[in-house]
Amino acid sequence: MSTEIKENNTSRIDLQLLKKKKVNLAVFGHGNVGGKLLDQILESAASISERKHIVLNVFAVANSGQLLFQTDGIDENWRNKLKAEKAGWDISEVIKFARQYNLKNLIAIDNTGSTEFVEHYPKLIEGGFNLVSSNKHPNTRDLEFYHELRSLLQRHEKEFFYETNVGAGLPLIDTIKLLHLSGENITRIRGVFSGSLSYIFNTFSENDDSFGNVLKKAMNYGFTEPDPREDLSGNDVGRKLLILARELDLHHELTDVNIENLIPKPLRTIPKHEFLEQLDALDVKFHIKKRNQKKDHVLRYIGDLHGDLSEVNGGTLDVKLVSVPRDSTLGQLSNSDSLFEIYTQNYAQHPITIKGAGAGGAVTARGVLGDILRLSDKL
Repeated sequence: MSTEIKENNTSRIDLQLLKKKKVNLAVFGHGNVGGKLLDQILESAASISERKHIVLNVFAVANSGQLLFQTDGIDENWRNKLKAEKAGWDISEVIKFARQYNLKNLIAIDNTGSTEFVEHYPKLIEGGFNLVSSNKHPNTRDLEFYHELRSLLQRHEKEFFYETNVGAGLPLIDTIKLLHLSGENITRIRGVFSGSLSYIFNTFSENDDSFGNVLKKAMNYGFTEPDPREDLSGNDVGRKLLILARELDLHHELTDVNIENLIPKPLRTIPKHEFLEQLDALDVKFHIKKRNQKKDHVLRYIGDLHGDLSEVNGGTLDVKLVSVPRDSTLGQLSNSDSLFEIYTQNYAQHPITIKGAGAGGAVTARGVLGDILRLSDKL
């Protein structure tokens, strides 16, 4: 009798597994975002399986040097297993492995931040993979690549999700897509796009600390890139603004974005350690900007898409430091939050406002996981 009960229970478990959708993931890059994403997948796997009837199976993890395959999915020891793998791999190995084991519902996840890895996207699509990316480079390459990638996705009936390209885990790109597809005439998008620069200027505007000291605090909190010039150059904000412009079918290149570089020219190309030794050189410049503001104004580094957005070559893309009233929506921003204002024909006086955490690996990783789950529902 006990044997029959055991067999029945086993059959019931097998039937439950058969009813669940297995989604096979290859994760590229396991740094601040990628590592946290893998940990989040492992931590939430059971609840996702129970709530959504989806089994997330990470069958491959790769960094720039090593590649780990685990047919039945990685476990908590994936970091040590990856380190033990031989150096050197090719993207064709991942595609071949998926075919060899007949893996279905394939998603390749790009958390690399690499311009070079984007070259693999066409091969992955042709190899049966859908794409999820926190990497902004595929959407800010030249327009020819941008449109060819989307044509390739369409031909192979594959999906590409990249909500975290702008606003970390905030639902910004999806909101803009929905408004645009519904025929809502978007007339302007403005906001604080960078969590690191948000913290820096929110803090600098509210106390008497020097700009150099505020920047050091931001670095210590992990808000900036290892070399903070990557944030202060404005290029990251420029890429994000370009991504939103292209969501509105505007045909702009990165060179069309007017970017105010906050780094003095003599400090832009020197080695990182020398730059960090000369942070005091930034103090006078920003102290003067702060002192010369109108009363009750604060500094904010913003991205601003404005002008005639009805033509494919229309609109102006500005990334710059501005002074805004302290009691305005942008002026009331605090900590490292990002904020976006979407102006439309029907929301001209009172824009749609999206605000929330704009920096941090865990926040971005959670957004990537959200993209994976949304895509999994469509497979």
